[in-house]
Amino acid sequence: QVQLVESGGGLVQAGGSLRLSCAASGRTARSSTMGWFRQAPGQEREFVAAISWTGGRTSYADSVKGRFTISRDNAKNTVYLQMNSLKAEDTAVYYCAASAAVFTTTPFTTPLQYEYWGQGTQVTVSS
Repeated sequence: QVQLVESGGGLVQAGGSLRLSCAASGRTARSSTMGWFRQAPGQEREFVAAISWTGGRTSYADSVKGRFTISRDNAKNTVYLQMNSLKAEDTAVYYCAASAAVFTTTPFTTPLQYEYWGQGTQVTVSS
């Protein structure tokens, strides 16, 4: 079992930056692929970024490439999402997710590939 707690959300002006953190606990947390997803009101949950268990491979949605960076510190069991050049359309609840599969090198990009989810943190970008 893996528990995830997100933090770092808030209100920011367009063009600004935020860094989200996801603190993971559980026996397999540091061996799992980790991902960030987001969900805006009335929309489906969508993929944002993912990182393999070693941090050696990452994947990003086209809409955030070049603006967002995912990273992890396995010593601290924490995954980060650095978000720069934020736009109004980035407004959503952001969720951290962890896979049950461990020691995989693939950064999963669909929600069904993740078994554990945090409660989410709100990001609001004002235009």
